[in-house]
Amino acid sequence: MANRTDPLAKSIHGTNPQNLIEKIVRSKIYQSIYWKEQCFGLTAETLVDKAMELDHTGGTYGGNRKPTPFLCLALKMLQIQPDKDIVVEFIKNEDYKYVRVLGAFYLRLTGTVADVYQYLEPLYNDYRKIRHKLSDGKFTCTHVDEFIDELLTKDYSCDTALPRIQKRWVLEASGTLEPRRSALEDDFEEEEEDKEDEQPMEIDEPNGRENDNYRGRSPAKERDRDRDRDRKYDRHHRDRDYERERDYDRDYGRGWDRDRERDRNRDRDRERHRLRDDDYNRDKDRERGRDGRERERRDRDRGRHRSRSRSRDRRERDREEGEYRRRRDRGSASPRGRGEDGGQREEPKRKKEKKEKKPEGKNVPDPNDPEIIEMNKLRAKLGLKPLK
Repeated sequence: MANRTDPLAKSIHGTNPQNLIEKIVRSKIYQSIYWKEQCFGLTAETLVDKAMELDHTGGTYGGNRKPTPFLCLALKMLQIQPDKDIVVEFIKNEDYKYVRVLGAFYLRLTGTVADVYQYLEPLYNDYRKIRHKLSDGKFTCTHVDEFIDELLTKDYSCDTALPRIQKRWVLEASGTLEPRRSALEDDFEEEEEDKEDEQPMEIDEPNGRENDNYRGRSPAKERDRDRDRDRKYDRHHRDRDYERERDYDRDYGRGWDRDRERDRNRDRDRERHRLRDDDYNRDKDRERGRDGRERERRDRDRGRHRSRSRSRDRRERDREEGEYRRRRDRGSASPRGRGEDGGQREEPKRKKEKKEKKPEGKNVPDPNDPEIIEMNKLRAKLGLKPLK
């Protein structure tokens, strides 16, 4: 709640006033001890007392980028949004220079173009010294008019991006602002008048009268002379601003050309690296395909060798089985089963008869068996043939 903008505050440049301070710097301010202890509950009236205690200006400093009290009070003014009259009184305050600088910084962030030039240009005549804290935490000596010139001519001040404003000669050409009149111009005119008065008058020797070359100037001619001097002075300053603007545009164009050349070189290098990567990937794919074909060829040769060795093993196994079968058949015909002449020897008749009797007793039925006789009688009653 302490970091929210006042609900009655108006939007500045189409956004929340606190958004004029960058988010990172704004978060640093919210986390600082000075913001939590000294800026809590401040109003437009009590803010003046805190501004009178300031002893230096600056943005952020140190390794962790601590905000200065000057920047904290500027964010507080953006949060509460004091009236324009209060800000103008800040700027017109001649007793406290840091109060004046704080009001000028706030007006540069929130004011219109006409108000910025109207209220800040008179501060060019303030030559008092002020302390400014650098980013490394050290202090440097500057002046109020230098700080005002930084606000009017630069785009960045106190680690804060300043809103863009138009150049003065553009506003003079459009009639929004009158030509700027320097405070030293009156002194220059007085010096010129004194020099003219000091010029000796030429007097004619015989008559004792003034020479015709020196004549008194009428008030109308004096006004015309002053008007011509003012016009020359304005033209000189306008031309100087135009030359400065043209130099700035030329430098900006050179920087843009330099950036464009750097981008072109970067694109060229990126294209060269991309082509090199494509060649490398192409060579790698080619080597990978060559390795794959070599692997397939080795697998094919290995498979062919394996099938050849398998068929060779099968033939050897068949050959061994054939030899084993022949040896077994050769070994089954023992010498006992052969005669003296090599033929088969006759077995004894007694063993042959036993062999012949055994199958007859098992397979041929006995006709005198009572069961067969009974079965034949039953088949005769049924009209069937008897059993054989």
